[in-house]
Amino acid sequence: MTNIGILGAGRVGANLANKLAAAGHHVTLGGRGPQDTAARTAGVAPHIAFADQRTTARTAGIVINATPGDSSLDRLTDLRTELSGKILIDVSNATRDADDGLPGDLCYPGSSLAEKLQRALPDTDVVKTLNTMLFMVMTAPETLATPPTVYVSGDDENAKKTVTGLLADLGWQPGWIEDLGGISTARATEAMILVVPHILRRHGFKPFAVSLSR
Repeated sequence: MTNIGILGAGRVGANLANKLAAAGHHVTLGGRGPQDTAARTAGVAPHIAFADQRTTARTAGIVINATPGDSSLDRLTDLRTELSGKILIDVSNATRDADDGLPGDLCYPGSSLAEKLQRALPDTDVVKTLNTMLFMVMTAPETLATPPTVYVSGDDENAKKTVTGLLADLGWQPGWIEDLGGISTARATEAMILVVPHILRRHGFKPFAVSLSR
């Protein structure tokens, strides 16, 4: 059992919390404040704990960033002390919203949120993953008609092995996990978000993942 803290209590965070708790982990959901967390977590399993984000980061062994990507860098840099010595799993995409509210341009063209986080948090092992799919696929990859791909980027090999183990708990088979290498490779997977709004406008909010076919 691992003590996992999830920063962000919206659909992504709550979805991950339920599946990781069901796999036997102790999970804390961190919102901007107690009222915010309680208001946004309907349907979350009763044994999942709630806290503010600073407490969540301080008390967890592994932390998942499920906060809005356009504000994640400032938010997590402020938690540098709490995140020191820990694995930070970044599942967010940093984009500016288009007029219809869907993802628009990248906030960090030529770089990535994950790289910015690793630079701002030198004592934290940042691993990028799960950012190339709709949130419901993160915890139920087997529901897609074709095997999906989840990409992993990070500089620390042991941290990536730990994250791969958590991906297995979420339902990802070994053959569906693609280790791309160092954290700089996250700029490739973060750029994949650019295709997402076009798919959603044409097909609606149906589960999919941006995957490799071999």
